[in-house]
Amino acid sequence: MNGGFGTSGGTTFVARNYTLPTEGKCTPWSGYTKTGATVILTTGGTSCLSSDSKAMTVSLSSADPSYFGGGGALGVDYIQLTREAATEPFTGQDSGYFTGSAEPVDCTSDLLTLPSYHD
Repeated sequence: MNGGFGTSGGTTFVARNYTLPTEGKCTPWSGYTKTGATVILTTGGTSCLSSDSKAMTVSLSSADPSYFGGGGALGVDYIQLTREAATEPFTGQDSGYFTGSAEPVDCTSDLLTLPSYHD
């Protein structure tokens, strides 16, 4: 989101072992979200790929009482991604909590590092 974690105001949803759904199907998504300097949110949801592989939607809920406040507050994101052909990369928008541009990124060691402290 917005350039990704580590950039000014960027956020990255990290799903280790994520597999793109097959055409016309949905798959569960679980992982974490990195945003801010030390904020890591526990995140889960579902991603669905259109039958022609040109559109994917991802619906996610993220939790972290220190970040969102107590009382069960969640951050909800709905990401819509499109592409011209099944072999091209996706681009799109998040219309949820982390509103902004969205695109897939390769995982780096910085993204895969999950520290014991986060707020």
